[in-house]
Amino acid sequence: MLGPHWFLRMKRWVQHPPSGRRVALVLGVIAACLLIVTLERLGYWPEWMTADRVGRMPGRGGF
Repeated sequence: MLGPHWFLRMKRWVQHPPSGRRVALVLGVIAACLLIVTLERLGYWPEWMTADRVGRMPGRGGF
């Protein structure tokens, strides 16, 4: 739920919008993330760039 703090932030953003360079940077980062997710889902992401899950082994009491 939006509180009064968020409405003040929205007002400040409308009065002082970010520069075009900042908007382009954010959109570029979002596009890069979407590209990586798409490549991984389609199976084109190299195996050597995939992180392995590391967890506790049952019954070994620690790492």
